[in-house]
Amino acid sequence: MSLKESIEAVRNSFRAALAAFPTDPQQVEALRIKYLGRKGLVADLFSKMATLDPSEKPLYGKLLNQLKKELTTAFEEKVKEVERKDTKSAQEQADYTLPGLYYPVGSYHPLQQTLDTIKSIFKSIGFSVAYGPEVDDDYHNFQALNIPKHHPARDMQDTFFIDDNTVLRTHTSNVQIHLMENQEPPLRYIVPGRVYRNEAISFKSFCLFHQVEGLFVDKYVPFTELKGTLEYFIRQMFGDDKKIRFRPSFFPFTEPSGEFDIWDDERRQWMEILGCGMVDPAVFKNVGYDPEIWHGYAFGMGVERIAMLKYKIQDIRHFYQGDVRFLEQF
Repeated sequence: MSLKESIEAVRNSFRAALAAFPTDPQQVEALRIKYLGRKGLVADLFSKMATLDPSEKPLYGKLLNQLKKELTTAFEEKVKEVERKDTKSAQEQADYTLPGLYYPVGSYHPLQQTLDTIKSIFKSIGFSVAYGPEVDDDYHNFQALNIPKHHPARDMQDTFFIDDNTVLRTHTSNVQIHLMENQEPPLRYIVPGRVYRNEAISFKSFCLFHQVEGLFVDKYVPFTELKGTLEYFIRQMFGDDKKIRFRPSFFPFTEPSGEFDIWDDERRQWMEILGCGMVDPAVFKNVGYDPEIWHGYAFGMGVERIAMLKYKIQDIRHFYQGDVRFLEQF
């Protein structure tokens, strides 16, 4: 067979292969290698030019270049044609009248939502946010707050002891001592965080919960400012129509002291949400502040209790059970 006949044979064979063009990518690549690869049929024809008479080489060189260009172009066009058909077929199979797929997304836990709101309200009136240790020594958790060892007030908080001098903090009030030890007054902070108490678990009590401590220290801080600040917070959190009451109470580290209650419409009873008072002069002396110059107030509120009242949640244990049916409501 002459070289010219071989060229035509390869052309015809290639056209037949294109007519039955495969869809599998591996078969497509095999077809390309068979005809246009480095050791393919077209390359084999080019190798036979060495046997030709020099006068014939220009003509057959031209014919072979035309064959290679023709096969390459035809192959690339066929690949594009198949790709277009695949794309069109996929589009035709899509039913755009069907509803979209639902991809579940996470949401903020109701406690985090409540905590974010509390922080936002106090930050809007000039409070900064600070954090402190959840595991602390007895001094910062009790003694510096005017609760010496064997003081009856320790019975108010059933404590988890790690050793004789280390506790899981029973309130975020320990951080106010750290703040006053490390900073000069005036101070205006809130301190959110987890606290731990060895209490009987019920619908409104748990062994761990969240508090937000507040501390304001300056040269002139009247009791009326404390009361007005906390009334403002409650109105912002629950609305102007919420029924509240302010009553006297006792805390070792504040004097005088009080508590705010909110009327629970669901249970038809008062629910205490925060305690507060003017910082006791003994606490100022413990941190090196002169109580003749500096005055201040402190408060502490339970985040779970506020969330229960705000979202009408009946049991504090719902916050910690990880029940998706409960969490999806928020």
